[in-house]
This record gives sequence, C-alpha cells and structure tokens, in this order.
Amino acid sequence: MQLLLKSIFTCALFVIFVYATAQSLAKVQQNDERYTLLNGTSSSGSNLSRDHFLSRRLRQAGQGEEGEQGAPVRIDDENKDDPLQASGPEEEELRECSEGLVLPLWMPQRNISIGDRLVRGFVYFLLLVYLFVGVSIIADRFMASIEAITSIERAVVVRGPHNEKQVMHVRIWNETVANLTLMALGSSAPEILLSVIEIYAKDFESGDLGPGTIVGSAAYNLFMIIAVCMIWIPTGEVRRIRHLRVFTVTAAFSIFAYVWLWLILSVFTPGIIAVWEAIVTLLFFPLTVLWAYIAERRLLVYKYMDKNYRVNKRGTVVAGEHDQVEMDAEKGGPRGSISTPTTRGGEAEAFDEARREYIQVLTELRQKYPDAELEQLEMMAQEQVLARSNKSRAFYRIQATRRMVGSGNLMRKIQERAHSDLTEVKAQLHPSEDDDGDEPTRVYFEPGHYTVMENCGEFEVRVVRRGDISNYATVSFETQDGTASAGTDFVGKRGQLNFPPGVDEQRFRIEVIDDDVFEEDECFYIRLFNPSENLKLAVPQIATVMILDDDHAGIFAFTDSAFEISESVGLYEVKIMRYSGARGTVIVPYWTESGTATPGKDYEETHGELVFENNETEKIIEVLILEESSYEKDVSFKVHIGEPRLAPDDELAAKIEEVEKKLPQDLTELDRILLLSKPRNGELTTAYVRIRESQEFKATVDKLVAKANVSAVLGTSSWKEQFKDALTVLPSDETDFDNDDEVEEEVPSCFSYISHFVCLFWKVLFAFVPPTDICGGYVTFVVSIFVIGVITAIIGDAATYFGCALNIKDSVTAILFVALGTSIPDTFASMIAAKHDEGADNCIGNVTGSNAVNVFLGIGLAWTIAAVYHSSQGMTFNVEPGTIGFAVALFCGEALIAILLIMVRRWTKGIGAELGGPKVSKYISAGILVFLWVSYVVICTLEAYDVIQI
Repeated sequence: MQLLLKSIFTCALFVIFVYATAQSLAKVQQNDERYTLLNGTSSSGSNLSRDHFLSRRLRQAGQGEEGEQGAPVRIDDENKDDPLQASGPEEEELRECSEGLVLPLWMPQRNISIGDRLVRGFVYFLLLVYLFVGVSIIADRFMASIEAITSIERAVVVRGPHNEKQVMHVRIWNETVANLTLMALGSSAPEILLSVIEIYAKDFESGDLGPGTIVGSAAYNLFMIIAVCMIWIPTGEVRRIRHLRVFTVTAAFSIFAYVWLWLILSVFTPGIIAVWEAIVTLLFFPLTVLWAYIAERRLLVYKYMDKNYRVNKRGTVVAGEHDQVEMDAEKGGPRGSISTPTTRGGEAEAFDEARREYIQVLTELRQKYPDAELEQLEMMAQEQVLARSNKSRAFYRIQATRRMVGSGNLMRKIQERAHSDLTEVKAQLHPSEDDDGDEPTRVYFEPGHYTVMENCGEFEVRVVRRGDISNYATVSFETQDGTASAGTDFVGKRGQLNFPPGVDEQRFRIEVIDDDVFEEDECFYIRLFNPSENLKLAVPQIATVMILDDDHAGIFAFTDSAFEISESVGLYEVKIMRYSGARGTVIVPYWTESGTATPGKDYEETHGELVFENNETEKIIEVLILEESSYEKDVSFKVHIGEPRLAPDDELAAKIEEVEKKLPQDLTELDRILLLSKPRNGELTTAYVRIRESQEFKATVDKLVAKANVSAVLGTSSWKEQFKDALTVLPSDETDFDNDDEVEEEVPSCFSYISHFVCLFWKVLFAFVPPTDICGGYVTFVVSIFVIGVITAIIGDAATYFGCALNIKDSVTAILFVALGTSIPDTFASMIAAKHDEGADNCIGNVTGSNAVNVFLGIGLAWTIAAVYHSSQGMTFNVEPGTIGFAVALFCGEALIAILLIMVRRWTKGIGAELGGPKVSKYISAGILVFLWVSYVVICTLEAYDVIQI
C-alpha cells in the first residue's frame, strides 16, 4: 500500500510537470515564431514588416484600437518600440527573463531553442536542489540557536512534599510561546524570507513566488506530511495530540489566516492591499501566540493563574499548563498510548515524576543486567531516558537533516552526552582530594584508636604528615593516664618525632604491663603537641589506647544499638566486640529477624555462629543488603546474638566445669574469680539495622534528571567541534536505545559517503557560523538568519529563472517546486517524530502553527512593508488576486476537510487517535489527504494556465 501511494504521488507530480512543460514549450515555440517574424523573416524565408506584425497583434487584441472589454490597448512609452513588452493578452507569452537580485542572468535571452531551454531548466533545477540542501543545513544551525535561546533558565524556590524548600531551574520561555514564535520561525524561515526578499527585489511590487510558496507549503504540510505520518506509525500503535486546546487554537487560526487572505484580496478592496489590511495581517501573528498561550494556561477558565512548574518529557522544568497531558487513553496500552498522570499539587511532584521515570528505567536495566556495575547502569538509564523523552521540533528537524547529509545520528550524541553528564555528576559528588592547594601541612595519629591485649608486651603507634612534606618538621608526644595508670598498666613515655624532608610518617612503641589479676578493661591516651612552625595539628591529635584483660573469657555485645546504612552498601559488616577479657575460644550464635525490611527483597536472611579464638577481640556478621535503586527508602531489620559459650575443647572450659562441681562453701577466692571469667553477653545483644536510600544515588538521580535535556545535544561549544562534525562521515542508521543487546559497530553506508561529499561545501562553509555557546546562541541566531536570507535570495532568483527558461509561471513554480523543496526536511522530521514521540504534537500541532505563522508573519510582514512604501509615495499597493486568490480559496475548503478528518479519527472509537491505528483506516485516511493535495496542485496548475476559468 505504501508503494502504491508513493507511485500515485510520483505519477501525479510527473503528469503535472509534463503538462505544464508541454504547455510552456508550445508557447515558447510560438514565441520563437514571433521573434522570427519580428526579425523580418519567416520559416519559409518570406519577409514581413515589423509594423505589419504589430498592427496584426493590435487588431487581434482589441479589434483595432479597442480591447476585449472596449478599453483602448496602450503601449507604455518606454516599451513602445518593443512589441514584446506591449500590454495585451499575449504579453505573458512574450515576456523575457528579468535580472535577479543576486544570481546573474544566463545570457543570451533571445532566439533560444527548445533544447537550450531544457538544458537551462535542468541546470536551474539542479541548482535549486543544491540550494535547498544548503538552506536546510543552515536552517538547522538556526534551529539549534533557537533551542539554545529558549533553553535559558532561571532559579526559583519551591516547596517540596514535606514543605521543605527546593531550588529548581525553570525555563524562562513558555513552551507554547516558544513553539509558535522562534520554533515556527526556524522551520519556516526560508518561506518567510523569500516573501520579504521578493517584495524588495521587485521594487516593492507584488509577486507570485513568495505568497505561492507559502500557500503551497501550507497545503503540502497539512495534507502530505500528515498523510505520511499516519502510515509511518508502526502497526497497532497510535499517536494522539497531547495539547488539544493549543491545537484547536492553531488549527482555527491556520484556516482563518487563509480566509483572511481571500477577504483582503477579493472582497474588501479587490486587487489592492490597504495599509490597515497589511498591518492587521501582521498583528494576527502576536494575537495567535497570545490566544494559544491563554488556551494552554486556561486563563479564561481560572481567575488566578497558579504558578506551577513541571518537568516536560524532554527532562526540562518548564512553566506549563496545569493538566500536563490532555489525553484519556487507557493505561497499559501499546507504546504511544499515554495516561493522564495523577496530580497532587505542588511543584515538587513534577520533578518526582521525572525521577520515577529514571528509576523505573534503572530498575528494568538492573533486572536485565544483574551483574553490571551501578555506574554503568546509571549511564545506560540516562541514555534511555534521553532517547525515550519527547523531543522538540528543532531536534527532529536537525536529526532529519543530519541523516540526509551524512552527518550521523543525534542519538549518538545523546550517548556521548549521557556519559559526560554522569562523569560530571560523579566528579561533583566525589571531589578530588589529591590537590591540597594552599592548605597547611597537617600531622595526626593514624589510626586514632588502638585496642591491645594486656599480654601483648609492646605495640606500635603511627603518626602521619600530610600536605607539603618537602621541609623538615618536628612534633612532640606524651602518654596520659586514663583508667589505666602509667607504671602499673603501661610504661609512660614522652618524646619528639622528627620528619626529614620527603618523610610522611613516623612510628614509636609503647610497652604494656601484664599481671595475673582479673580487672576491667582500661584505657590511656597519647597526645601530640608542640608542632614546628610549618606544621599544624589535625584530628585525631589524641589517640586512645584500650587495654583488654586476658584473664577473662570476655563480654560480647554489638558496638552500637542501631546502624543506619545505604542500600548500595552491598555486603554490610555488623561488628561484635569482645571486651573485659579475651581468654579462651568462645562461640557466639547470631541470627537476623525481619522488621519493615523484607528478606529476599531488602536483605538476605542469615544465621550462624561466630568463633572467637583466644585473644581475638572482634568478629563481624556479614549481611547482604539488596539494592533496589530506590529514590526514597526507610526499612529496618534486627540482628541478634545469643548466649556465648566456651568451646568444648578449650582449657578454660574444663577448669570452669570442675569448679562448678564444687559446693559453694568449698569455693576458694581463685575459684570465684574463675567462675567470673565465664563468657557472657553485654547490654547490646540486639542491633537495629536501618536501610535508607543511597544518598549518592539520590544526588546522582537529582543531578542527572536536571541535566536530562536533549536541547544541549543540538548546540555546539566550539569551532573545533563544528569543523570536526563537518569533515566527519558518520553512519545515519538509527540507534535504538530500547534494544540493549550488543550490536556490532556500524560503519557509514555508501549513501552516507555520497551525501557527505555532495554537501561538504555547505557543511564546511556553515562551520564558520559562531557556536551556540557564544552569548547564549544569540550570535548564531543573527548570523544564521542573515545567511538564510542570502541563500533564499539566490533561491528566489534560481526559481524565477527556472520558470522563465521553461516558461512556467511563478505561481506554479512556487506551489509545485519551491514549496516542496522547503518542506522536504520538515517531512523527514515529522516522520521521525511520529515514530519516536509519544504524542502527535510535533507532527500535527506544529503544522497548523507553522501555517498560521507563515501567513501572518511571512505575507503580513512583506505586504506591510510594500503597502507602507506605496502609501508614502502616494500610490496603492496592487496585488492581482489571480492564481493566489484562487489557491487560497481552494486551500481553505480542503483544509476544513482535512481538519475534520483528523478530528473524526480522534473521536472514532475504533481508532481514537489522529495518527496510526488500524491498518485499513490509516491508509484510507492517508489516501484522502494525498488526494486533497494532488487535486489542489492539479486545479491550481490548470487555473494558472487558464484551462479552468474563474
């Protein structure tokens, strides 16, 4: 069916072109005969006088001195010597090509054979195609600058779900206003500038090329682009307009724009454009934007405008409409069916929605790749969030052009952007500690706590120096009593540590005194003091030394009653300490108990026994914490230890067992001390483990969501990057980020190489345009629109010469050739948007908006300039309705049919959307739209050549 539609479309264009060319060449032949007559010779060699030929023309035109309507036929004084320039019904047949504004005229212009005309027409046609490619490339640079301008943000303070303050960056430009002003200007700049330039080139007189291109482009956009998008949607999927109120306003204004054109051309002041008519036409442009903005914000419904901010599908916080998605599709439908999100009020909910989307993607990736590192999954999630999000019209326009000219796929830049974003975020969360800057040199204990056995003899203490170690430094140390006393529990010590240049640590030893008396654990301290001038004491500058008694089996307990951990910790170690003795081998049972945390989901359940060997003071219980990558999480479980017992083969256990057999009155003092040395539990036998979300993951999500804006992918940061892109051939095949399977690296196709070298001149030339990072894109904006104006002027000249060479009227050239050339990039952009967007706004909504903007801004601005100029000269600005008036009236009628068809598809139960749907219905709808466009072009062409009389 697609092949059939393409064949019909191609055949229709071919038939129209052949008919127009045949008619034109027939008249060219008549012109050649007349030129021969004017030169005094006929094809048979007979001589005819110039006066005889002129008198015959005058008689045919008006029966002597009177014209068809009885008006005298007048020859302008300046052209009276040239009957080819004389007024009359055959003036158009005998016209010569006039000099253009920029492009030189191909000479000679008289006595040209049909073969020469065909060759010239073919050359001009190729030139037009190449110019269309060039204007598409620079228009994309223009769109990138517009995207940079409309992406400017400002900081606002909003309240979160718990009434906490949050700073968010929101776009200054409203989404609807940006789409209808700068975005529409970017996609329609060639048509608008062509209309304005043509007025200037014709000395402020009206022409057919500019208005004809605007009307022809509107017809192609409304009929053909929407038809192609309907059948381009994959089978079983649909795309609906998300902002229906805005679409209704733009659709109404797009039809009204052409009704207004018909009124001022044929009703109010036929053939004359008054100053007020031109100015009102131009003022309809801001009125359209204002009305669309009112519809989006529902200012006529709500008395007070609630300043809510939301995150759009492009990942950008924007000031937008209250109901984010104007759709009623059911949940769980195929891709392309969107459900209305629940609203809970407050600005933080919009950001939460973007977080949930990111976390959902990350969860899916974690399930698919359970062994992958979190950082790798985060990068993949960022890629998919960027790739799945709705893009702006500028994105799809640039994407289509890049793929046509061999500059690769923007999705690859998204992949690079995701990697750079994650790297930047990680660098912010983990600042480098290698660069100490101007910080002073520090000295401190490492570690700051020591636990030693009473029978250890000596232990080593370590002091480190950090910072600039190129100088000589000294620091003093001394021991201080705590519960342990110097002379009875340890040997006190005092001294000085010397740090020669290049030495970053020093060590010294402390002796511990052992005894056979059971006693509690004791501690003492070692402090640093009196550093040299180039040295500064840092924490810990006091070390704590704990002396454990080795005559008792010990007391066992957790180091703390509660632990708070991150879910990303992985294998968490819960420490069990043994104090007040470390004699013998002791077995301590342990187990976990669920709380709000669920075993198998939040942690792995565990149980077992810890074996403390003789003089061993610490053991750990390993608990595997399962990471869900939750943005917010707060669950807990318990870890218990049971009653400790001595190992059966331990020597101390045998001694205690013998003592326990004695009667109480038979126990000696040593027996009582031995019984007290049995292992027992301390106070902390249960520890609560609280699992919270990873703060690093939470911060990473926040920062990545804030950076999840594809607008930055469109811009460039340097001329180096631009020239590199211009000279590099990249594969244009589309990368599908929804398919995460490993694929072989793609290489550019033959078409990519051919298109790259064909467009290399334009790509290198436009690489000189300033990057979008300069002055926020404004410099790129100004330079790009100037270059577009120059190329558009050349296009206008080339199109005029093309029509003149083949004797095709400007109105037909505009509708059939120029309109198509300027609209082809939009066609491919809409096809890509239709396939990848979740809504139809970038396919349909922008078509109606651009059509209205083209008339109000393109024709309104050009006619305002001309009308004001003529008024200042005491004249009127005359515009012959002719083909333009007829084309406008015809388009209005067919546009109403097309809009009605689109709305019927939305409201039909079996379809329920503007694009896509069941195969039969979408092909029938597309066929109707194609028929409307073909009939429009055919009828306008026939009318232009007077086959149809109006």
